[in-house]
Order: sequence, then structure tokens, then C-alpha cells
Amino acid sequence: MSSAVDSAVRPLEIRTLGTRSRAMLHELGTTLAAAYGSLSNPRCRQAISAFAANMDGELREKIRPPATDSGICVVRGLFVDERSLGRTPPIWSAVDEAASLPTDLQMLLLGSMIGRPFGWRGQQEGRLVNNVMPARGYENVQTGASSSLLLSPHTEDAFHPHRSHVFLLSCIRNVDAVATTISSVRDVELSPADRETLLRPTIPIMPDLTYGDMERWGPAGPIPTLWERSDGLCLRYDPDFTPWTEADPEYQAAYRRLSEELERVGRRVVLEPGDVAIVDNDVVVHGRVPFTARFDGTDRWLKRVNIAMPDRPRPVTELDENGYGQQVEYLCLESK
Repeated sequence: MSSAVDSAVRPLEIRTLGTRSRAMLHELGTTLAAAYGSLSNPRCRQAISAFAANMDGELREKIRPPATDSGICVVRGLFVDERSLGRTPPIWSAVDEAASLPTDLQMLLLGSMIGRPFGWRGQQEGRLVNNVMPARGYENVQTGASSSLLLSPHTEDAFHPHRSHVFLLSCIRNVDAVATTISSVRDVELSPADRETLLRPTIPIMPDLTYGDMERWGPAGPIPTLWERSDGLCLRYDPDFTPWTEADPEYQAAYRRLSEELERVGRRVVLEPGDVAIVDNDVVVHGRVPFTARFDGTDRWLKRVNIAMPDRPRPVTELDENGYGQQVEYLCLESK
């Protein structure tokens, strides 16, 4: 069964790993895990960067950002040993790190071929590979641990100037075919007036509750919802954590029309074990359809890696933002 897509906007970009590439990644993941034992080992991190820098051939061709304005591609063929990984944990902190390490290393190898993988010190204890699964008590909360409600389309970590340029979503388990929703800002139709309005810094975006105590976040400054990159329009969007109803009526109307357009052009992508979605976080907003979690070890389980790309500049005004005190930790200190 292939990844299901529900969209009339543009075809989904699919890249399939060959047998040799798949075997090489699996071997590197298991070998590095056996040699270093943990991502806390600096030598393990250095080895990941070194191997990634020397990758060539099919892997170099296929592990790169999306090639079209759809802002997403799906790479198929990552080796996933569901038996070794075990049952879906009840919460991210219950993940068996030793069992997950070979898979996590494969993801970080892929991420390092694109840019600089990083984690947030204030989220999942700074882990470089985040685990996304439903958790009891979060069924109706706007975070990745939810299940019963629609996870609203959003830019990943939209509140922060150092948010990922690209991120990876790797599927470990998805027996219920729960869809990830995807909308590209380059598919929407906006009037010139709405576009100009949304390019104006007007409202802030706040962090979600996974980042801890809001009293420590500091002041919130206005940012634009839309911005321009050399190759086209980009956005910074997270309506559930944006006080957009407090903006002036013109901005509210434009923001509402943008939201309607993002819903209109949305697609559903069902990731299966071994699929890795490469998502352009400046072009695409993503979410998830509602589902009924069983909490029996068989629920949907994804892994996420955030990636910075220093060669992709953002608006210089972002340099003045405080990021609410949230700090990133890169896989390695040196840039690619």
C-alpha cells in the first residue's frame, strides 16, 4: 500500500530508496549505535556529521529539500524494525532510547545531509529526535500528543526566529492510516491587498505549552504572517497560538481569508513505516486529522528531526526577536 494522498493541487513528490541505499543507512545506524551507545557521546555526533558529509550517489540525490512549490516530498524505504523498537510508548519520555538509537541515527544522518539537525532545550529535554505519539490527558490539546481533535495547520515552532527551515517526519507505526495534513502557501490565492496586509508585522506568535512556564517567556513582539524568499512566498502561521482576533479589522479579515485558502488547498498524506517526509517549514503548514487513540501500544508513532539551513536567509528583522528564551542545541557545533 502506498502513501495515500488526497489533493487536487499538485502531485506529491515521491523518492524511493534503492536496496543498496536502504541497506547502507541501516548498517550505519546499527554500527554507530553499537560503537557509541548514545547520542550524548560527542564522538557519535561527529561520526554522523562526517558520514553525512561524504555521502554521494543515490542518497545525495534523493535526500534534499523538496524540489517543488508543494513544499513536501516523501522518501520511501527507510529500514524500520518495529519488533526491535517495541510497542508505541504512552508518552515521549517512555521511549526506549537504546532500542530507538539505530533508527534515530539513520534520521540524523539524513538530516545532516540537508543541513544542521537540532533540538530545543525546552522541549523533550533537548532531544535531537522528537517522538510524536498520542498521550493520555492531551487528547484535546493543540500539541502533537493530541488525538481526538484536529491538529490545526501550523508552521513548526512558528514563534521562534530559529525554527527549522526543513524538518523530517519519519513513520514508525500507523496502522490506522492517520493522515498528516499539508498546505502550501504557494498554492493559495490572495488579493494583492490581503498579501500586503499580511506582510506587515502586526501580531505575535506564542509558544505552545510543551515549552514550559509562560511567565518566563518575556515580551511578545509583532511579526509578519507572510514574507518573501528569493524563490517565492513564505509564511509563519500558527493560529491557535496567535492573538489574531486582537488585530485591526483589515488584518483579521486577511488572516481569515488566508486560513480559508490554506484549508482549500490542503492535502492529506498518510505516512507508512519506512516513509520519511521532508517538509519545507517556510512554505508548508502541517497538521493532523483527528483519530481515536487506544493507548494499547499500537497507536501512530512518528519521529521528527528539525533542520537548520544557514544558506537560507530569513527576514533580517527576525534577528531582533528574543525567541521567548527558548534555545536550540545543534547536533554539532560546527556548521556544514
